Amino acid sequence: MTLILLAIACLLVVTLGYASVCAASPFGTCRRCNGFGFATTTDRKGRPKRGKDCRRCKGHGKRIRAGRWFYNRAARIHRDGTR
Repeated sequence: MTLILLAIACLLVVTLGYASVCAASPFGTCRRCNGFGFATTTDRKGRPKRGKDCRRCKGHGKRIRAGRWFYNRAARIHRDGTR
């Protein structure tokens, strides 16, 4: 019984922690381009140079977090349903 309560408490702490991260910082760095907004390539001498814009973040280097995306979607559905 105490193990179940401990698991529920840990899950609650993780959930509230992620919700606070999504509220404080709704955007995270893009995982594909590591926040650069573009792919890095090398020229013929081996020096790094700017490549194409990242297709996932469209060159911004930021992405919306999953929790914030779900919150925005739920808020939009609620707002549209209560008008």
